[in-house]
Amino acid sequence: MNRRSQLPERARGRPFDTDQQDLKKQILDTAEVMFADNGYAATSIRHIADRSGVNPALVHYYFGQKKLLLQSVLERAVEPLGKAIAAMQNGPEASPESIAGLLVSMAAKHPNMPRLLLREVLLPGGEMQQYFTENLAPRLGGALPALLGREKAAGRMRRDADPAVSAVLILAISIFPFVARTLAEPVIGVRYDAKGIEFLKQQITQLLKHGMTR
Repeated sequence: MNRRSQLPERARGRPFDTDQQDLKKQILDTAEVMFADNGYAATSIRHIADRSGVNPALVHYYFGQKKLLLQSVLERAVEPLGKAIAAMQNGPEASPESIAGLLVSMAAKHPNMPRLLLREVLLPGGEMQQYFTENLAPRLGGALPALLGREKAAGRMRRDADPAVSAVLILAISIFPFVARTLAEPVIGVRYDAKGIEFLKQQITQLLKHGMTR
């Protein structure tokens, strides 16, 4: 069967909705890489479809316009992070190192996301800047100052630590290593395999404990 022209046949005994979920994941994975590598403006639905091995009409069917596809790429990566931060808001503690651990884990699972966020959210003129600011940021970085303020009030952070500045520093120390991977890996020697990510978490934890907490 020509997979580019229609949905693939369902494997014997395999639910059809599972096939669709696999295709959606394949398209999202491809879009995440291409948006991060080339930018939103230089990446078309056809480019993504060709790289995914599907028909462009299928991408439109699942995700609508290109901008909605980019939104889906972002939401897939950050929604679990937002839920974890919300759980911290309802929990007893939210240490800087635990927040950093969540951020590193997200970046490790979606290693292209930090570059995509840099391109389309953080830099001036980013395609997703307004959408991210209004819809996603309040549940992510926007929630961190209050969490860290609570930690400071409980005496678990330094008295001179500013919650807002501390939030920015945690975001930077957790996410920037993945933005810099193209140089950090071959030039500096930072490892990004499973052991390397775990070691990175340990190093960040040590730095935060000595620099921010009591």
